[in-house]
Amino acid sequence: MSDQIKLLVNEKEIPINPFVKIILRDVNLAILKNLREIPDDIKKITIILD
Repeated sequence: MSDQIKLLVNEKEIPINPFVKIILRDVNLAILKNLREIPDDIKKITIILD
């Protein structure tokens, strides 16, 4: 999985520093890896909150 992480709110990109990027990546990966039927090789994660 790439280290490219973007945070968009209402289609506007919000700047985030490298530390926050690491936190967002690690927290989401930890959640996903505990779910069933998630592949071992995660290439891209998309989360949409409407």
